[in-house]
Amino acid sequence: MPLRPNRPLPLATPAGVEVLTRILTQGPIPRVEIARRTGLSQAAVTKAVAPLIEAGFVTDQPVAVPADAAGESRAELGIGRPVSPLTVVPDSISVIGLKVTPTDLIGVTTDFRAGIRAVRHQQVTDTSADAVLKRLVELARELIATLDDPADPAGPLIGIGVAVSGDVDARHGVVRDSPFMGWRDIPVAALLTEQLKVPVVVTNDVRALTVAEHWFGVGVDADSFAVVTIGSGVGCGLYINGEVVSGAHGVSGELGHLPLAPGELVCTCGRRGCVETVASSDAILARVRETTGRPELDLAGAIELAHGGDAHAREAFDRAGEVIGSALAAMVNLVGPELVVIAGEGVADYDLYDQRMRQAFSDHAFGAAGDCRLMLRSHTFDDWARGAAATVIRSYVRGEPPLTR
Repeated sequence: MPLRPNRPLPLATPAGVEVLTRILTQGPIPRVEIARRTGLSQAAVTKAVAPLIEAGFVTDQPVAVPADAAGESRAELGIGRPVSPLTVVPDSISVIGLKVTPTDLIGVTTDFRAGIRAVRHQQVTDTSADAVLKRLVELARELIATLDDPADPAGPLIGIGVAVSGDVDARHGVVRDSPFMGWRDIPVAALLTEQLKVPVVVTNDVRALTVAEHWFGVGVDADSFAVVTIGSGVGCGLYINGEVVSGAHGVSGELGHLPLAPGELVCTCGRRGCVETVASSDAILARVRETTGRPELDLAGAIELAHGGDAHAREAFDRAGEVIGSALAAMVNLVGPELVVIAGEGVADYDLYDQRMRQAFSDHAFGAAGDCRLMLRSHTFDDWARGAAATVIRSYVRGEPPLTR
C-alpha cells in the first residue's frame, strides 16, 4: 500500500514554493517564463528547480519551440534553440478527496495535478457524525486500495481532503456548524487521522471548489474571481489579492445567508430572510408545491412544469433568479471580482432563471462592477471531491499543517 504521508518536498525557501506553484498551475512552462512571472532571476529558478527534479517531483523534457512563440523575444528563447519546459510529474504523489452530503459520500483519488484517477460513491442513510465518519473511513480505505494496482501504479498517498458544507474551522479540522448534516463541533480531522494514520485536511466545500478552480481551472489566469454554487444551498468562494479568502473566523462568502429574501421565511440555519429561503433548489420546490397545490411533486417535476410554461412554477424560478441576481450584485459591489463562476447541481436549471438573474444583477451592480462576467460552469459531486483533494495539494506545496515538510 503506497502510504507515505510524510514524503517531503525539497522546498527550502519561499522562492521554491513560488516556483513549484507556477510549474504546478501553469506548466509546462520554461524557466525563463517562471523568472518573468515571479520576478526571480533565472539562476534562482534553476536553483529552486534542481532538487525538485532530483527528487522526482518535476521534470524537464526538451521540446522544440519556435523562436517567436508566445511573443517571447528571440534573444530570450534563443534562435532555433530548444527550451526545456518544466512540468510536475503527476504520479509523484497521490491524494484522496472526499465530499460529504446528506445523501451521498463521494470519494476520488487524484494525482499531483488533481487529475482524477478513481471514483467511488456511497449512499448515506444515517447523517449522524458517528455513522458518516465510519463510512468515510471505509470509503477512504477502499480508495487507498486502488492506489496499490501494479497495472496502474500511483504515487505515495500524502493526505486526505474532506469537504463539508457549513462553518468549518479548517485550521483545526473541526466542523463547527453544518446545518445540512446536523453537525456541531465535530473534530473530523482528528477522528479520521486517528483511524487512517494519514494527514487529513477538512474545509468548507465551496472553498474547496474555489481552490480547485484557482489552481487547476478557470481561475489560473484570473486576478480575482468568485465561485457561486446553487443547489440545496447557495454558497460563494472568493479569490482576491492572490488568496482564496478564508475569513478571520473561518467564515467568508456566505452569499446564501445574506438577508435579501422575505423576512417571514425561515432558513435551515435558523435565521430569517436568507437568500437560500428563496433561491435554493429545496426552496424552489417548496414554493412550487405550495402554489400549485401539488405536494407530491419532486424537483424534476417542478422543472418540467416550469419548462412547460406553468405560471406558478415559473414564478418560483423567477423569484429565485431575482434574489440570486441581487445577491451577486451585492457581492460584486463589495469585492469587485472580474469573473463570477456559477456552479453546482442547480445550474442544470440555469435557463429557468437566467434572464431574471442577469436583469437583477444589472439593476443593482454599481458602475463598472456591472462589467463583471457571469460564467456558467457545470460541476458534478466528483468535482467537489476533487476540490477537497486540491486543498491537500495546496497545503502540501505550501508546507501547511498537517502536511508539513
